[in-house]
Parts: sequence; C-alpha cells; structure tokens
Amino acid sequence: MAGPTPAAAARAERQELLALQAVTSMDQLWQYVSGRRITATWRLVADRMLAILVAAQAAAAAGAQEYVTESLEQQGAASDPEGRVNPSAFAGWAADGRPLASLLELPRITALTGIAAGMPPATALQAGRAQLLRIGSSEVADAGRSASGVAIATNRTATGYVRVVAGGACSRCVILAGVVYGSAVAFRRHPHCHCVHQPTTRGSRTPVVNPRSYFNSLSAGDQDRTFGVAGARAIRDGGDMFAIVNARRGTYTATAYGRQVRATTEGTTRRGAFYRDERRRAVAAGQATRSSFRLRTPRLLPEEIYELAENHAEVLTMLRRFGYLR
Repeated sequence: MAGPTPAAAARAERQELLALQAVTSMDQLWQYVSGRRITATWRLVADRMLAILVAAQAAAAAGAQEYVTESLEQQGAASDPEGRVNPSAFAGWAADGRPLASLLELPRITALTGIAAGMPPATALQAGRAQLLRIGSSEVADAGRSASGVAIATNRTATGYVRVVAGGACSRCVILAGVVYGSAVAFRRHPHCHCVHQPTTRGSRTPVVNPRSYFNSLSAGDQDRTFGVAGARAIRDGGDMFAIVNARRGTYTATAYGRQVRATTEGTTRRGAFYRDERRRAVAAGQATRSSFRLRTPRLLPEEIYELAENHAEVLTMLRRFGYLR
C-alpha cells in the first residue's frame, strides 16, 4: 500500500520540527528556575516561555489551508474551501480551552508540590521540567492539528480525514494508522503525539500506510521498542495487532496455572470477544450452559504465553485461545 501524500509527510515532519524547537528553547529557560526560589525565578522566564510557545503554535497552525489544498490536489481532487483559516486563532490557548498562560503555571506548581511533599528540590524540578516539555510538545502539535481539522471541515471537496502516523509513533497510534474518519470526528491523540490529518475525498482509496505495513517497515529493534518484545513477537507470529495493543489497557496479576501470571481485563466482559469465545468453548464441551457460564480463566498477556508455552505450536494454540490470533 502506498504511503501518505507528499504534502502530508511534509506537514508531519514540519510539525515535529516546530515542537522540537519550542521544547528545546523552553527547556533552556527552565534551567534558570531555582529549587530554592521556584516562584520568583519562574516569574523571570514565564513571559518568554509563553511567547515561545504562542509563536510555535501560530507557526504550526500556519499553512493548514495550503496543506489541505496541496494534499487534495496530489490525490487528483480540486480544492474547494469555504473560507480562510486564521492561524492566530489557534495560538495562546491550550487544547482544553484554557488560556495558555494558565496551563504553563502547572510545571511550577508541580515542582512546589513535590518539595512540599518532601521531594528533593532537584527531583521536584525534574518533575516540573518533564511536565513543561510534555505541555510544549503537545500544545504545538494540537494547534497544527486543530488548524488542519478546520481546513478539512470547511473544504467542500474533503469528506473527512485519514490518520497519518509520524515516525516513532507509539503502538496506540500505529493501530489507528489509515483509519478514515468524518471531518467532524475529533482527532484522538495523547501527550507527545505527532500524527496528522490527511484529507480524504469521496471515492478515494485512502493511499496511506496501514498498521501492518507500518509495522513491517520497522526494524526488529524498533518493533520491539514500539510494541514491547513479547507484543512484537506475537505480531510477527501473525497475531492481531489491535488485540495485542488493546490488551495493555487493563493489565493485572492473577493466580493461574500454579503461578502468578500477567493478564488483562480487555475482552473479558459479557460482550467481550474473549468472554464469548470461552463461553462457546465451555458450552460445546458440556461444561456449562450459556446462562450458567462464568468466566474463570484469566486472559493472559502475550509475554505470559511465551513463558508458559513449551514449543512454537503451543504458542500459536495459546495465541488463538486468548484472542491474539485468528
């Protein structure tokens, strides 16, 4: 399957660069914040910090209209915008709607709270710094995405958008690669996410890399880093990438097979696929009826399967049993 349009690839690269430049400059200013006088020293750099982030947001939002036009044209469609996107409207405000200056107070508060709780000043400052860099990276990316979303929603030619994953995307983003959404659907993202919208048109074949293609394009080392060693191995063994990634949402430790095992609650509710499969198995074996069935088997995580299985054939059997392989 072909990759994203050149315009979408360039947009993603530019957004990442703008975010990197912003957080680098903000990080340099944070070095002036002293653990002994956090509030006073923060006040010395706060205005400059805000100016850097506002400028980066405006830069990220700029060119959204042109980007959508170019991306549509590269798909063989003529752009038909209903208005002009105003880049400055996306600067100075956080993604949750609050003034950006208010959001930027959080790293200072985090550092002060840490010290009040008995944390060493250096450790508290590091916690504030991590939060500052997360805010900077996320708010720049969100400003760019919001502007692109408006440009897509107000273009008569665009019917929606497809998610284009940026280099180094996490597993949660990868499984959404190539998914097509209506223009009114909010873009799902997490802190440090740098994926972008690509406009779609009626009848388009969505020429964007899908999750499996993206996975196959990675080296084995990058696959392991993105999905975890066991998760990547399960995918290479033919496992369902969506099931493997989503299993991480409800992990816990249980006692089964004579030992402590790592399991997940994902898919174990009455409507869950694993629950239904286990009920079907028990009913077919005469062990229970549909109404009397109770799920007692924990749904193992892939890494637990690899530790328990004695050979590759058993690995495949267990991957199927626990819903990672169809």
